[in-house]
Amino acid sequence: MATYKQLSAQLEKLHKEVAIVQQKEIAAVIEDIKRKIVDYDLTVEELGFSARRGRPARKAPLPPKYRDPKTGETWSGRGRPPGWLAGRNRERFLIGA
Repeated sequence: MATYKQLSAQLEKLHKEVAIVQQKEIAAVIEDIKRKIVDYDLTVEELGFSARRGRPARKAPLPPKYRDPKTGETWSGRGRPPGWLAGRNRERFLIGA
């Protein structure tokens, strides 16, 4: 019967072999995909990918919905209410109302 050290050594060897074979297979698949993209003159959009990289653009800030007449501070109505609006009737501070 094999010892723990022998089995661990075999396992480590197998993990290395798996990683090497996986890298070779991935490289072959990537090369095949690149060749087909060139052969068929495919675009990023046709493949279902966006041409844009990175994070999506941030959303524009919401327009203000409430205004403090004393300071001119505004609040969009989303998130935590500002201190100047706490405990007060919000309808009095609506913009355009």
